[in-house]
Amino acid sequence: MTLLKDDESVAHLCTLVRRRWRDAMEEASRAGEPVVLFDTAAEVLALAVRDWAGIPPPDAEAAGLAHDCVAMVDGFAAPGLRHLRARRARTRQENAMGGLVGAVRESPTDDDSPTALEAVAQHRNLDGELLDTHTAAVELLNIVRPTIAIAWFVTFAAHALHRWPHHRKLLRADPTGKHALACAHEVRRFYPFAPFVGGLAARDLTWRGERIEKGTMLLLDLYGQNHDPDLWAHPYRFEPHRFSRAPRLPDGLVPQGGGDPARGHRCPGEDITVAVLSTLVTELAELEYSVPPQDLTIPLSRVPTLPRSGFVLSLA
Repeated sequence: MTLLKDDESVAHLCTLVRRRWRDAMEEASRAGEPVVLFDTAAEVLALAVRDWAGIPPPDAEAAGLAHDCVAMVDGFAAPGLRHLRARRARTRQENAMGGLVGAVRESPTDDDSPTALEAVAQHRNLDGELLDTHTAAVELLNIVRPTIAIAWFVTFAAHALHRWPHHRKLLRADPTGKHALACAHEVRRFYPFAPFVGGLAARDLTWRGERIEKGTMLLLDLYGQNHDPDLWAHPYRFEPHRFSRAPRLPDGLVPQGGGDPARGHRCPGEDITVAVLSTLVTELAELEYSVPPQDLTIPLSRVPTLPRSGFVLSLA
């Protein structure tokens, strides 16, 4: 939580993301081949978060990490082959992360600014005991996987800039980054990454006259909340300026859950998501590319969803 909420740490991750993005775009430009944005963004984010977390595998293995983390996210709400693929990917990466945790414990450091890998590997519970290796591996993967999942939002951002290209000009003309931040919030509000999150009632309660027993499964309608006309004027318009004119509603905008991330169902990596997305929205606006004919339909029957083509772009 400390690493995920630290402004300096988040800014460092954004620097790594920008560097890896520009390297990838330069390489793609030299190759002269179309870029599938979703796939490229996932690999860029895998490289950057690996660097940031202190994970030592070479760059050649980042594509496998990106592929496995995408499979995990893609299979979280799917039965059949997608689910099996996600489970295999999770097992593979948990074993890999467990090996990294073991290696750190064999050669511990006293660094005052530990990496995510070191922080997780050396963390002790209230009894002074280290986490078991599997739990530590899961916690490390819980940092890496959601960061790579920002590729979904990056692809949605490209979709938005394609549909409403005037925002590219606004982003280029804004050295403060305020419009990039507003765009990041609006992409998360407007596009349907995940439809809902769920949890069990911790106790018996009554909410708005409805009796709810302890243990009842409750679902928070993320998409409905983020398109509620009582909260958002013209909710089906893409209007980043809504976040420039007024402060963000802490319990209104809930694309990554609601409540306090320390105690509830709000994603503790939300600050990273917003910062990284703001960075890549700006990079997309600065990039010279064209969008060839393709199927940019976003199927609402699929969870998680994405433009069917993955958003193909041709670099200038």
